[in-house]
Order: sequence, then C-alpha cells, then structure tokens
Amino acid sequence: MKHAIVFALLVLMVSGAAINASQVGRSAQSESGIEEFWEKFREAVTKGNKTAVAGLSRFPISMPYGMSSVKNRAQLFRRYRDVFNHDGSSASNCFTTAKPVSDPARPKEFTIGCKNTAGHEVIIYTFTRTAAGWRFAHLDNINE
Repeated sequence: MKHAIVFALLVLMVSGAAINASQVGRSAQSESGIEEFWEKFREAVTKGNKTAVAGLSRFPISMPYGMSSVKNRAQLFRRYRDVFNHDGSSASNCFTTAKPVSDPARPKEFTIGCKNTAGHEVIIYTFTRTAAGWRFAHLDNINE
C-alpha cells in the first residue's frame, strides 16, 4: 500500500513537470511569435507599406472614442493617416524604438504605446492573436 502511494505521487510529480515544461515551451513560442510579427508590422508602417499593413490587420479595426471603426482594407488605405498619425503621434517614428508589452492575464494580446504631441504615452495600438496569427486590431487614445 505504501509503495502504491509513493508510486502514485511520483507519477503525479512527473506528469506535472511535463505539463509545466510544455507550457513554458508554448510561452516562449508565443513570445517569439510576437517579436517576429512585430518586426514585420513595424517595418511595414515605417516604410508606409499600406498593403502589408492591411495584410497584418484584423478588420474591423476599432478606433478611439468618437471615430468609426476601419471596416476593411479600402478604408484603411483612405484613413491610413488617421490611424498611424493620431493626435500628433507618428507611429512611424514611435515604432522605430517601441517594444511590445504583454500582459500575462491577456496572453492573446500585446500593445505598443506611443506619445502624443504633449509627450504623454496615450496612443495605444493593440494586437490580437487570431487563427491566422498576430494582427493589428485596435487603436486607442486613453485621453479620450
């Protein structure tokens, strides 16, 4: 009986370690996926490549209070400046040094914060993990 309990505890410990190892692996893959996506998206925005940006976006893209969402690729092309030069903030300039910020409570999202003309980091770009991979999904101005 004593041996059976010890054996059962050993099995539980080994299976728990295996589960933890697989979660760490997934977390590392997720982070590397963010970095790879971010590099592509950053480069597309800094080069003004609207086609690439649209391909890396999920529609509709929600916008700050009082602004209608960007419903499709054609609208993104027309409203590109509204999205990437919002409230005096230049995403192209911001993205050159910005780093993705992840919240462990929201593993399928990361954000990029940019400063407005007053120097406050209030422009927030949110990216979501979809079935197709990471995509730009939301722009917010936390002052509005």
